[in-house]
Amino acid sequence: MEFDRQLRDSLDQSLARRLRLALSLTGAGLVFERFGTAFWPLFSLIAFTLGISMLGVQDALPLWGLWLCVAGFALTSLWALIHGLRRLHLPSASETMSRVDADLPGRPLQALCDTPLIGAGDAASEAIWRAHRRRMVERLRDVHAIAPMLRLSSADPFALRLIALTTLAMGLVFGSFEKAGSLGDLGEDGSEIAIGPTWEGWVRPPAYAGKPTLYLGDLDAEFEVPKGSDVTLRFYGEGGALTLRETVSGDDNMSLHDFMIRQAGEIEIDGPTGRLWDVALQPDQPPIAELIGPMTRAPSGEARQEFRLRDDFGVTRAELTISRDPEVVEKRYGFALPPEPREAVTLPVILPQTGDRVEIEGMIAENLAEHPFAGLPVKLSLTAWDAAGQESAAALGQTILPTRRFFDPLAAAIVDQRRELLWNRENAARTAQVLRAVSVNPTEMFDEMATYFRLREAIGQIEGRAGRLSDEQLDTIATNLWDIALELEDGQLKEALARLHRAQERLSQAMRDGATPEEIERLMQELREATRDYMQQLAEQQGEDGDDTDMPDQGQDQGQQITQDQLQQLMDRIQELMEQGRMAEAQQLMDMLAEMLENMRVTKGEGQGGQGQQGMQGLQDMLRDQQQLNDDTFSDLQEQFGGDGQPEEQLGEGGEGQQQGGQQQPGDGQNEQSLSERQQALRDQLQRQRGSIPGGQGEGEDGVGGALERADRAMEEAEGALREGDLNGALGRQAEAMEALREGMRRLGEQEAQNQQNQDGQQGEAGGQSGNDAARRDPLGRKPGDAGRFGSDDEFYEGEDVYRRAEELLDEIRRRSGEQQRQAEERDYLNRLLDQF
Repeated sequence: MEFDRQLRDSLDQSLARRLRLALSLTGAGLVFERFGTAFWPLFSLIAFTLGISMLGVQDALPLWGLWLCVAGFALTSLWALIHGLRRLHLPSASETMSRVDADLPGRPLQALCDTPLIGAGDAASEAIWRAHRRRMVERLRDVHAIAPMLRLSSADPFALRLIALTTLAMGLVFGSFEKAGSLGDLGEDGSEIAIGPTWEGWVRPPAYAGKPTLYLGDLDAEFEVPKGSDVTLRFYGEGGALTLRETVSGDDNMSLHDFMIRQAGEIEIDGPTGRLWDVALQPDQPPIAELIGPMTRAPSGEARQEFRLRDDFGVTRAELTISRDPEVVEKRYGFALPPEPREAVTLPVILPQTGDRVEIEGMIAENLAEHPFAGLPVKLSLTAWDAAGQESAAALGQTILPTRRFFDPLAAAIVDQRRELLWNRENAARTAQVLRAVSVNPTEMFDEMATYFRLREAIGQIEGRAGRLSDEQLDTIATNLWDIALELEDGQLKEALARLHRAQERLSQAMRDGATPEEIERLMQELREATRDYMQQLAEQQGEDGDDTDMPDQGQDQGQQITQDQLQQLMDRIQELMEQGRMAEAQQLMDMLAEMLENMRVTKGEGQGGQGQQGMQGLQDMLRDQQQLNDDTFSDLQEQFGGDGQPEEQLGEGGEGQQQGGQQQPGDGQNEQSLSERQQALRDQLQRQRGSIPGGQGEGEDGVGGALERADRAMEEAEGALREGDLNGALGRQAEAMEALREGMRRLGEQEAQNQQNQDGQQGEAGGQSGNDAARRDPLGRKPGDAGRFGSDDEFYEGEDVYRRAEELLDEIRRRSGEQQRQAEERDYLNRLLDQF
């Protein structure tokens, strides 16, 4: 062709190959474009028919309707084919070149095919023409294939092609080629197949297995499913053509087509299209329950038991049963009688609402301090169940059911007698006599006479209905005795703690509401006063706990201390943060303050190894020994009453007199002499200790020496009462000695705190730092600042990439705040941080 010859003369080989490739691809696109424009009705009809056949629409049509649809499809396809052939026009080479040339600037292909009409033989004209052709060749270097442009919107205003494509897509996603293949079954026997017997079946495993529903027709001849799976069968066609036989449900009624798999066996459908399956049960082991470690006691008396539960599909329910173990109880005092029957305590185990329950570790926490079993040997039994109803083997244990510990002698005695009364109500007479004996001197034993009158009222109720107490009356008396013991034990400490909690709550609410500086100042002052009152009351009971524990406590960090000065600095820092608007940080310090006051050992000074600390430790040991001696004295007092509730020696009128003549009981002299010797040894120890305690020899009534002098006198009187066999009198004097020891410890703590403050002031004036840095760290583990305020003067983070580090921390906070498995309190705190920054 002239065109090809001219191009070969004008183009190099590389550009010629590119041009030929662009023209070939563009020509193929034009062929596709012409075929699509001519035959789109035929293609749409085929796609639509294939889509509905894959969805199985033909199975829902009667045979005549199906044949009618096939005929309609054939006629419509024939029309679409003829229509397409009539409209089909294949592209020519010139059309292909024109399509490519139109996309290039200046139509270089057409220009290269042109010849000049004038100027032949003129050198200038021919030079201009050659320059023109070179420019057209350069433009031709951008040549590329042109994609086909299939525009059918004008030819298909109703978008029938889109409907056909949508139907085909639905068939590919939701249908199958097997259903489309059923069209091939049409023929001579098509009517028999359409109305012949057939069936469908499904196996639905139980929900706890987490497995999908299975189509029975797709399963192998042998399959395995969990026990409790439901089977559903549906038979179609002539009645009786298909029959069911199964041995997996254990039911003899074979007419049921819906049944549950309860055992391994067979399922058989007998008939022209029947099948046989051998069904096995998937192993489902019963749960496993474990008790981890011994039962522990929180400072509040709350019982805590760690546990572990496991199951292959997940635990659905678990409970801890606590029953009394009377065989282990020592048969003396009121426990010599057989116990009254009482129901075991059942504590439900709180399981996670979300997540996996295949293996669960947690803690059961319940305050049973007031329960009749509290303080007695009990049996523990932890049992778990799975969704299949299988029960685990019980995890067994034995322990002493935790209860609240009472350090006040009278409160401890009341709780002991309450426990005996709840053991057997026939102990009522003995309980009343012992309670009258231990409260014989109310002015010395009770700080508030109202508490004494409440105890007398309870004693009167016991005596008035001795042996005839109903369950309701017994519960009422037990509640009253418990409340009286709490009043004697806690006293003002309970009120101070409640006031402290109220102050903390009000300050936390002010943080959330955005309080003014004046309100912050007022609430902080209220918190300081409440904390000071609580610390003062706590100091009076300090050292009573010691190491005398009958079970491990939780929530206390042994050896961790905080001084009143550090508490004051912490509260100052909280106020400073609130005034700066940094509420999230202030709330964090508030939470730390509350935790410290609840769980930490609080002392008045922080020096280690000095005379004051050694003296404080000595007084603590002595107070603990005096407490033990007081308990032993009370036990001997109980032994003076027989197991049947009758005293071996009658009390005076009203039950408030001492033993007649102060005579000792036969056989008791040796024991009482031993108690008096122990009391004398404690008194001698106190006299030696006073010499090593700063101010221990002082004569002032308000100082350390005055308190220790009162303790010495009370011990001397208690020793004399023990030698004379007056156990009631000895109990009262021992209580006075313990109170004086507590007062001495409090005075000594205040004295040491004042000395420490004076030393710190002198060091501050000198501008130096002394002591071990580790001992001078604040409760957060930071070194104190040079300005004398709480916290540290050092930057928390330094370096060139401080902003990058800040961005990383902010992203981590955002990530953690979005994790739903975290506790709500933690996520609220993280959200408050994000609000601030």
